Amino acid sequence: MTDEEPAAKKAAPEPSGVDLARVALRAAKEQARARGDAALQKKQARRGGLRSGARADGRDPMALGAAINRLITERGWETPAAVGGVMGRWPQIVGEDVAKHCEPEKYDEDERVLVVRCDSTAWATNLRLLAPTLVARLNEDLGHGAVKMIKVNGPSGPARRYGPLRAPGSTGPGDTYG
Repeated sequence: MTDEEPAAKKAAPEPSGVDLARVALRAAKEQARARGDAALQKKQARRGGLRSGARADGRDPMALGAAINRLITERGWETPAAVGGVMGRWPQIVGEDVAKHCEPEKYDEDERVLVVRCDSTAWATNLRLLAPTLVARLNEDLGHGAVKMIKVNGPSGPARRYGPLRAPGSTGPGDTYG
């Protein structure tokens, strides 16, 4: 044995009976308190539910905005809600001229793709050229990486009708749109 080992034993004495009794008493009190809380909750639930008292707690009424923000945070809907706000502010983001001819349709959260429909092929081509700057502007507004790509769709043609006035094998008016 060296001189350091007896000093280490003197510095950290073994807990005595009184110390062990204090630790056991503290643990027993905590367990009793936990059992009492559980029993009280069961008793209140049998009486018709928990009742709000004089102090504020989580069951008290709250403002609608605070409730919606809490719901959005709990469900993890921050990005879709932000993109929904962008769709509402679309004319301010892209400008009035572009907003008259192009409108956002949907946002794919998994792939982070914003789908935009334009009313003519000319505007669709124009928006495809503006897409990189628009993605940068949206990410600046929403946070980095919220939108990776903008998918631009041209106008949709009228519904294809089948009937006696159609030639067999004809693609109809669909080949003149988009």
